[in-house]
Amino acid sequence: MIDLYTWTTGNGRKIVIMLEEIGLPYEVHPVNIYKGEQFAPEFLKISPNNKVPAIVDRDAPGGRALSIFESGACLMYLAEKTGKLMPADVAERYDVIQWLILTVAGLGPAIGQAHYFHGPGKEGNEAAAARFTKETARMFNVLERRLSESPWIGGAEYSIADISAVGRVAGYENAGVDINETPALAAWLERVNGRPASVRAATVIADLRAAHATPIDDAARDIMYGDTQFKRH
Repeated sequence: MIDLYTWTTGNGRKIVIMLEEIGLPYEVHPVNIYKGEQFAPEFLKISPNNKVPAIVDRDAPGGRALSIFESGACLMYLAEKTGKLMPADVAERYDVIQWLILTVAGLGPAIGQAHYFHGPGKEGNEAAAARFTKETARMFNVLERRLSESPWIGGAEYSIADISAVGRVAGYENAGVDINETPALAAWLERVNGRPASVRAATVIADLRAAHATPIDDAARDIMYGDTQFKRH
């Protein structure tokens, strides 16, 4: 059994899709980041960086529980545990890994900042909004070139590189990027979203959002982006 600590974010969506793809039983533990639950001491023991998602494998090798934080690490662990969505061949494996790293270290931060600077109450930050929208568009163009020559981001087969990317690419509208300017990427997004596991994951996320609806007011924004983030916990 996998305990999944998550919220309705793009990064959180990745792990739900992964778990649905590989068929491992899992239990969702909501971490409401708008209420500051990511700073709870119990959660910090699992995710020291106070970010979602994180997982705990109750049945890890050696018969002990194992906690993993950072979405890329969670995807790699689950792939290794099950032997799914990661090639065994060394060259193919590192093809997937390098694209996985690109999505978590390049695409994720760019689109995350674009979301922030395009959000409410950000007047006066137009230059920053433009900067990160352009960087997101640049990353989309990198993926566009890749998908123009490869059926999937990681290579010939669907993999954790695709799962990592879709959690972020899906948020293009809030980043000020036009997905139609990258048609291969747009077609890829449609294919990934249409997979049965992705459809099931979307239902899980929707149910989580409905059950724990929280207004994103000034208090929530302070928790997410204000001084709360920089306090010692």
